[in-house]
Amino acid sequence: MTDFDNDLQSIQQARTLATQARDAQRLFMKATQAEVDRICAAMAQAAADASVQLGKMASEETGYGVPEHKTLKNLLSSQLLWEAIKDIPTVGVIRSDPAKRTYDIAWPMGVVCALTPSTNPTSTTMFKTLIAVKAKNGIVIAPHPFAAKCCGETIRVMAEAGERAGMPKGLISCMTRVTLPGTQELMKHKYMALILATGGSDMVRAAHSVGKPAYGVGPGNVPAYVDRSADVAKAAKYIVASKAFDHSVICATEQAVVADRPIAAQLEELMKAEGAYFVDDTVKQILAKNLFVGHLPNPKSVGKSPQQLAQQYGFSVPDWARILVVRLNSVGRDEPLSGEKLTTVLGWYEVDGWEEGCERSLEMIAYGGRGHSQVIHARDENVIMQFGLQKPVFRIVVNTFGTLGTTGYTTGLMPSMTLGSGGVGGAITGDNITVHHMYNIKRLAYEIRTAPDAAFTPGSTDTQTQRGMFTGGADSVASGSVDSKVEEIVRKVLLELKK
Repeated sequence: MTDFDNDLQSIQQARTLATQARDAQRLFMKATQAEVDRICAAMAQAAADASVQLGKMASEETGYGVPEHKTLKNLLSSQLLWEAIKDIPTVGVIRSDPAKRTYDIAWPMGVVCALTPSTNPTSTTMFKTLIAVKAKNGIVIAPHPFAAKCCGETIRVMAEAGERAGMPKGLISCMTRVTLPGTQELMKHKYMALILATGGSDMVRAAHSVGKPAYGVGPGNVPAYVDRSADVAKAAKYIVASKAFDHSVICATEQAVVADRPIAAQLEELMKAEGAYFVDDTVKQILAKNLFVGHLPNPKSVGKSPQQLAQQYGFSVPDWARILVVRLNSVGRDEPLSGEKLTTVLGWYEVDGWEEGCERSLEMIAYGGRGHSQVIHARDENVIMQFGLQKPVFRIVVNTFGTLGTTGYTTGLMPSMTLGSGGVGGAITGDNITVHHMYNIKRLAYEIRTAPDAAFTPGSTDTQTQRGMFTGGADSVASGSVDSKVEEIVRKVLLELKK
C-alpha cells in the first residue's frame, strides 16, 4: 500500500508543479531581455557558488564518480555555459534582414519537462534550467530517483537566486517524490510543451513515446583512435585522464582505444605510466560477466574506481591504477566489453593504419554509439579530415579529452550536458543542445515584390474545361487550349520575376 501511496503522491506533485510552472511562465512572457538576463545571471552565479557542495552531494547520494570532477561539471554548466549564452538574444526580434524585410521573433516553447540522469545530476539540472529560462520557458526537473535530493537542492539554490532577481515563483521546480507513474504523468501533462531527456536508451525511448516534441540523446560508445602521426605522450595522458574523469560516467567518455600498430607499444607504456592497468584474461572474464545487465551497464558498477570494482567482484589491482584496460579482438555481443561501460574500464584494439582504424571505429559506433562522438589523436590533417567526413557521429574532437571536449570545456563546442545523436541515433538533432533549441521562431515578412497579374485572374468556371484538365482522354476536348493558357500564364510570371 505504501508504494501505491507514493505513486499517487508523485502523480499529484507532477500535476501541481506543471500547473505552477505554466502560471509562472505566462507571467514571465512579459519579461524583457534585460530582466531575463538578470535572472539567469543570478541563477548561474548561485549555482557556481554552490558547485563544490552540490558536487559532493551528488557523489554521496548516487555513489557515482568523483566529487571534485562533479564540481568541474557544475562549473561548466553554470559559469562557462552562462558566458557562452548570455549575449544570445532570446526575447522579441532576434534577427532581421533589411533587404528581404523579414524579422525573426523568438517565441518560448512553454514549460519544459526535463528528465535528468543519476550520472550527472546536478550539472544537468543547472544546464537545463539556464537554457530553458534564458528562452523564457518554465521548467520542471524530473530527476532519477537515485539523485532526487541533490537535484532538488540544486533547484532550491537557483530558484532562490532567480526569485530575488525577479523571477516568478514556480517557474523552475524539481520533483521530490519520484516514481515512474509520477514521471510519466509529468511527461504527458497537458501543460508540458517539450521534453528534454538525458539518460539511458530506455528513458529516451519513453520521452519520444508520449506524443510531444522531445530532445532525447542516446548512449555513446566512443572510440579514441590514436594515429601514428599523433603526439603519443599527450594522447596517453589525455586518454587516461579523460577515462578516469568522474569515473567515466559522462556518455562521451572514451570506451576503447584504437591504436595504430606502429605506436601501439609506445602508447601502452605511456598509458601505464599515467595509471592505466592492463588486466589479464581472468579479470577480463570477470568484468565481462559483471559490468552489464542485459545490454545495459550494471548500475552497481557504474562510476566506480578500479579499486572499488576489484573489491566488488573479487580480484586485485594496484593502488596506483586509475583505469583498467582490457584487450579486445572484436566488436559485438560476443565481446561484451566492446560496448558502453560507464565505468573505469577501457577497451584496447590495435589496427594497421588509419583506414583500418576508421573501420574499427565505425564498428564501435554501430554497436551502441550511433550519432554520438569520436575522439581522434593525430597530427596528419588528412587523417583527421577523413575521420570527420566518414564517421556517422556529430562530435569529432581532436587531440583533446572525450569527456571535456565534447561537452565544450576544452573545445569551441557549445557547453552542454545533453549531446544530440542526430537522426542516425534516433534523435531530432545532432547538436549540443543549448538555448537555441528552447524557442521557436515566428517570422514577420513584408511584401518585397508584387503578385503577378495572373494571380488576380479568375480561374475557369467551365465544368467541362475543369474536368478535362484532370481526367484526360475523350473528355478533355479543351485540354489543348487549357495547356496553352497555362503555359502563357507561366511565361508571364517568369518574365515579371526577371524584372
